[in-house]
Amino acid sequence: MAHYERLLGRHARLETLELPESDPEREGEAILKRVPADSYVCVLDREGRTASSEALAGFLEERRAGGRDVSFVIGGPFGLSKAVRDRADERISLGAITLPHQLARVVLLEQLFRAHKIVLGQAYHY
Repeated sequence: MAHYERLLGRHARLETLELPESDPEREGEAILKRVPADSYVCVLDREGRTASSEALAGFLEERRAGGRDVSFVIGGPFGLSKAVRDRADERISLGAITLPHQLARVVLLEQLFRAHKIVLGQAYHY
């Protein structure tokens, strides 16, 4: 995670928050308290839409053009509460397989870094 956070930090403002594991409802309340009210909230959900790396790059550019920060939310081992899913502006999937939340975080960071490289028209070699 630290590797991709460092690389991504060169291209975007990044803040990573990890909450203690708890049941989805209590975890959901804690998440909603930390998500800025004006943020575009994107939750990772295996039932969300899938996107190629290029489509994710386009998604980020659309959000940037709209002037809104994006908050990505990954649930814990018990998933996300209904309140968090309802707050989401978008649901995306990293694929049909279920990933542990720690691994999903690394995959998301890598894909965000890749998307920024695509937007900049730069080669990606990691």
